[in-house]
Amino acid sequence: MMGRMSKQKGKRGEREAAAALREVLGIEARRGVQYQGGPDSPDVSTELDSQLHIEVKRTERLSLWDALDQAQEDAGDRPAMVLHRKNGKRWVVIHYLDDMPAISDAIKRR
Repeated sequence: MMGRMSKQKGKRGEREAAAALREVLGIEARRGVQYQGGPDSPDVSTELDSQLHIEVKRTERLSLWDALDQAQEDAGDRPAMVLHRKNGKRWVVIHYLDDMPAISDAIKRR
């Protein structure tokens, strides 16, 4: 069970990640639960939701394979990527190499 502080950090992380996507990639992005309102909503909702699933992990210790597995399970047939940031560090993007062309194409076509 996730503690209150951890949930708050997660929410802040989702808002930070959405802001970073807007700033760096110029895509419309917002915290998914705020926008769509349900627990099954994506962490971050973007204009690319039909083409790409984004999972946000704002934690000091990331279990890379667990994060990728969760993102891919939630993504279905779409490529998935994980945005991760720990305190004092920049955001990083993690995804499977063979998904890179589809992710790049989705971003370019928007």
